Order: sequence, then structure tokens, then C-alpha cells
Amino acid sequence: MLSAQQVQEIIRQGVPQAEDLDLRIEEVSDQHSLARIPFHNRLIRPGGTLSGPTLMALGDAAMYALVLGKLGPTDRGPTDRGPTEMAVTSNLNINFLSKPQPVDLMAKAKLLRMTHRQAVCEVALYSAGNEDELVAHVTGTYALPF
Repeated sequence: MLSAQQVQEIIRQGVPQAEDLDLRIEEVSDQHSLARIPFHNRLIRPGGTLSGPTLMALGDAAMYALVLGKLGPTDRGPTDRGPTEMAVTSNLNINFLSKPQPVDLMAKAKLLRMTHRQAVCEVALYSAGNEDELVAHVTGTYALPF
């Protein structure tokens, strides 16, 4: 199993946008992950709320972190990426529930089911310090290339 720091490094190396968002992976276990995007004014949209693409990106990244953390490192392939790193989102559904506060955005991903071909996850997005009030709910599936 990979540590949160190892997962964050893999994501930032493989997905350059993660660096732009300052994506942080704070926890990873075989059943959940916790990710954060620090608040920044460049992430807001008209109306003063965090943009939908920011929420979707964090939800997707939290699922990817969970998959990477659970499956751990694998042998590198000809593209210098291991099979685990080549897992891709095959479905993402998001429900926007309330306006995020102007603070860090948090995402807690939970593994619902994993087979040798896919991982199904659920993600709760919330404003830092207010875990009880969801700003969005995400469900998604990752295709596993094994």
C-alpha cells in the first residue's frame, strides 16, 4: 500500500493540473482517501463560489488517490507508467448540494466495491471545518487496466 505522500507525488507527476490546483492527498487507506484543494481566488466563479470544475476535479482526484493507495505500486510498463497509474475514470456523477464556503475544499472518498476490472467509489465534498454539510456528492467508477 502507498502512503498519502507517495500517492500525491504520483498524481502530481502524472496529472500536471493537480500541481496547478495545489492538490493535497492527506490520507489513504484500503477503504478511503482524504484530499484537499486549498482555497484560492482563482478557483471561484461568478457569484463568489468555487467553480464546478474545481469540485469535479477534487472528487475525481480523491477516487484516483483511493485506487492508487489500495492497489499500490506495480511494475512499470513501456510508457514508464505502471498499470495502477493507468486506471481511468469511466463514470463520474456529481450532485451539487450547497455553496462552498471560501475555505479549503475537502473530499473524502470511500470504496464501495472493487473487482479486478473496476473500482466503484463514493465521495463527500465539504468545506474545511464543516464535514457535516456536504457541498457535493460524487459517485464514480474507475476502470482498472489489468
